[in-house]
Amino acid sequence: MLKIHVESPQSVVKPAGIPFLALGFRPFFLLAGLFGVILILLWLGIWSGGIKAPLYYNPVTWHTHEMLYGYTAAVIAGFLLTAVRNWTGAKTPDGIPLALLAMLWLAGRILPFFSAWIPGVLIAIVDIAFLPLLAMAIQPALWKGKASANRIFVPLLFVMAVPNLMIHLESLGLVVIPGSSQDIMLYLVIFLVALLGGRIIPFFSESAIPGHRCRRYPTVEMASVTLLACLILAQVIVPATLSAGWLTGVLALAAAAVQLVRLWGWHHIDVWQKPILWVLYTGFLWLVVGLFLLGLASFAIVPSSLAKHALTIGVIGTLTLGMMARVALAHTGRPLKPAWPIVAAFVAINVAALIRVFGPLLLAESYAFHIHLSGGIWFLAFAVFLVVYLPILIRPRIDGKAW
Repeated sequence: MLKIHVESPQSVVKPAGIPFLALGFRPFFLLAGLFGVILILLWLGIWSGGIKAPLYYNPVTWHTHEMLYGYTAAVIAGFLLTAVRNWTGAKTPDGIPLALLAMLWLAGRILPFFSAWIPGVLIAIVDIAFLPLLAMAIQPALWKGKASANRIFVPLLFVMAVPNLMIHLESLGLVVIPGSSQDIMLYLVIFLVALLGGRIIPFFSESAIPGHRCRRYPTVEMASVTLLACLILAQVIVPATLSAGWLTGVLALAAAAVQLVRLWGWHHIDVWQKPILWVLYTGFLWLVVGLFLLGLASFAIVPSSLAKHALTIGVIGTLTLGMMARVALAHTGRPLKPAWPIVAAFVAINVAALIRVFGPLLLAESYAFHIHLSGGIWFLAFAVFLVVYLPILIRPRIDGKAW
């Protein structure tokens, strides 16, 4: 069974001079929150025809790419740069190196809008470079740590860069790739969610609920990793006409069942009294729903877009909002009790997912309405996050500790 170990800090790390650049979660969670607001506004404008998409991508590719390699990659960066230092006590980038890494991510978001004046190859290089550089940034600290299982994140980040390379090669007109590179990245993110979720959700639950012990079964944990890995490989190896059918369907339905068993084993009724916990549980429940819908979509029972939005808005949106809220509180010395507007944002992001996933299924004639309503609620959730967490992310810890 693969575990993500937590280690006691091994050494004292000298903090950067500017609080905002003291630890990776600060700039990257702020950028993710800001981009979560901007991305949905741009997409609604592009989808409605009022705004032109970057010429470098087609509109749908841009939308999917920026959700995965823009927003999601920023949250991954903020989480790993913070967690790796916490796990090992070894230094991860802060100060100027952290600022440069954040600027590289930002350049990847901006440059495609200037593709009429900037060579496409440069746009590709800048965007593709981010995840490998993030991997290299955390590698020294992970190799100093005792828990070798944590080192899986370095090759995983390099693997995540491969679908991005494929997307850019297609955008440059150099290759035509069967299947969807975006889907491969989505499933890689889901693999990461399942991996980390199996570590942090039980840990947080046991820490917050006195006497609670989550039930974890080695066979189920191994099945979780194996099924999701096979789901990824099916998109890479099997021809698109087959992988879109029975093989993906069987794997996705089996993976959904396994994730439900895991979630049930962690659950305690008191979870629902603690917003900082239930937001993680609802996010993981969306993983079950998304995989189930993916299985149904593979057999042409429901549209595949429902599954993908359950996995993006539901899983990624809900879990990342909850994790950013928790990590920012914990690493600035604050109690793990989110303000009521953030609790409202947790509810809102789940409502946005429900509307986007099930609205078109129930009322197909109101498709445009559901897109705009869901997008508007997403916007409100992330706008609230920005307003509440901006001062938290840019100011020093309130307990006087370095990081």
